[in-house]
Amino acid sequence: MAGSAVYEADAEAVVRRITPPLDRSRHKGQAGKIAVIGGCREYTGAPYFAAISALKVGADLSHVFCTKDAATVIKSYSPELIVHPILEESYSVRDDERASVSSKILTEVAKWMERFDCIVVGPGLGRDPFLLDCVSNIMKHARQANIPTVVDGDGLFLITNNLGLVEGNPLAILTPNVYEYKRLVQKVLNCDVNEETAAEQLTLLCQKIGGVTIMRKGKADVISDGKTVTQVSTFGSPRRCGGQGDILSGSVAVFTSWARHFIMSNAEPTEKSFVLMQCRVNPMTLGCIAGSLLLRKAASLAFEKSKRSTVTTGIIEFLGKSLEDICPAEH
Repeated sequence: MAGSAVYEADAEAVVRRITPPLDRSRHKGQAGKIAVIGGCREYTGAPYFAAISALKVGADLSHVFCTKDAATVIKSYSPELIVHPILEESYSVRDDERASVSSKILTEVAKWMERFDCIVVGPGLGRDPFLLDCVSNIMKHARQANIPTVVDGDGLFLITNNLGLVEGNPLAILTPNVYEYKRLVQKVLNCDVNEETAAEQLTLLCQKIGGVTIMRKGKADVISDGKTVTQVSTFGSPRRCGGQGDILSGSVAVFTSWARHFIMSNAEPTEKSFVLMQCRVNPMTLGCIAGSLLLRKAASLAFEKSKRSTVTTGIIEFLGKSLEDICPAEH
């Protein structure tokens, strides 16, 4: 395909195809086990939004790995989440303890890692140096275990300053907003964002980092894996309350896990959608397309109800209806 070609995704077809049917013979965990790595003293809402959104989309289990200060707060938001208070910030660790504490944290996370179908790194993570070092080790371990990783928020700050964490990893998804994307372009391509050649620049950015999938969030979410460029431009909501990116990252994680299972099951799609046929070999792309559409539909329904009072928790409550409207559950 031409470098400048951007195709509108047949996003509803993607959602319908990769969403697993509800089957009475299934057991707990088969619809997805997601983990969010994030949450510190200052930021407890973001990891909650990402983790609870994963459950609302349809994952069976959702975990949060956060600092001890954040754990009790996040637990109080919902009993549905499994919260692990194991991360540490610099202020709570002596210099002579850092190596041992870091090793202990990684050992604890590693016990769980292979159970997860996808992890989300970054919501509410903050920028504490010791915490970021620990999360870097977690990301390396996830990569060794071939666990798909969605990187958002402060996770993007981390990888922009340490590209080796995602370089050459086809199981990494980056979801930058306009400011995070600008920093990535400046770091990797050593230039500014050029809207006139936006598709080519996004493609090149993916290629330079090495096989990652990037969803550039905006009026239309534009997605590339360095080979194809697709977009989801379904209108969502004019309300730009904080936290919608966290809903997106949690949703993308679930859909990515479903897309991987769909592809590994060797099921052949029947839809004639160009995008589905071309991108079905990359579950990262499919996960981004589906997550983008679902958030936009939920945001639209929430805005219809609440207008200027729309907040993130209101959008989350419409995730289930949005998915049901596209892909009705079997009764």
